[in-house]
Amino acid sequence: MMNCLGIIGAMEVEVNTLKSRMEIEEVVMKASMAFYKGSYKGKKVVIVRSGVGKVNAAICTQILVDCFHVDAVINTGIAGSLQAKIDIGDIVVSTDALQHDMDATGFGYEKGVIPQMDTSVFIADEKLRKVAKDACERVNMDIHVHEGRVVSGDQFISDKKVKDDILKNFDAYCTEMEGAAIAQAAFLNKIPFVIIRAISDKADGSASVDYSTFETKAVEHSVNLVDAMIQSL
Repeated sequence: MMNCLGIIGAMEVEVNTLKSRMEIEEVVMKASMAFYKGSYKGKKVVIVRSGVGKVNAAICTQILVDCFHVDAVINTGIAGSLQAKIDIGDIVVSTDALQHDMDATGFGYEKGVIPQMDTSVFIADEKLRKVAKDACERVNMDIHVHEGRVVSGDQFISDKKVKDDILKNFDAYCTEMEGAAIAQAAFLNKIPFVIIRAISDKADGSASVDYSTFETKAVEHSVNLVDAMIQSL
């Protein structure tokens, strides 16, 4: 039984749309972030926009755990595709997540390995993954949903060589700037998580789709997906 679900969104318009569908009981400001606590179709939820980058994302997740006692975290947002089979507009559901910019190779560690931790690869919850994939296939029939590794770093990837290096080192499906930090915070707090990403570009500077057009559809797909997930949990 899930008592309270934390939903971390990336896009302001996406968070606003979800907020408009919930019964807001309280708005709590913490670390310059607005946490909207209430119910969504009878389920207790807290919805928040974390801001960009791993630090914002990790702080946001810890606040959800400490102050709102969430049982699980769903993170939505956008990402760059690292695989040819994943088209712009498609959704990636995380199998696991890691930080591609964690680099302690000077101390003898492999890229991506966090020193003094038992693991650097954070596994997404199997039930949340299944619910997300099933929900996406049910409500977003105009796109494809993929399951694979999400990698995160504090950098926007638009250089093909950087993209190729990330793919070679980590065999990931997409790259973005928050998911792995949320995953690590969830892991440390022993709560389940899943990362859901709408693909906005190919992470190589070749984007040809108008961003405002993409964003409108991405928000629609993300909101449809989260809505269906909440009803299924």
